[in-house]
Amino acid sequence: MAEIKVDCTGETCPVPLVETRKALRKAAAGDIIEVIGTHPASKKEIPMAVKALGLELVEQTEEGDTWRIRIRK
Repeated sequence: MAEIKVDCTGETCPVPLVETRKALRKAAAGDIIEVIGTHPASKKEIPMAVKALGLELVEQTEEGDTWRIRIRK
């Protein structure tokens, strides 16, 4: 099992979602993708995309302006 980090700090829509999708395509089943970003809309869009794809949202945390979303493929 691998852990893939996607750092989208400072990026705005649609970059975080696009980068998350790219990472998910590369990931193997069971891998964890961790997305870090600062764009407020993306922290809502990414979990919606995860749900739409039928994947598992492992964790979503926020510290100041920075959010972190962990997804299991």
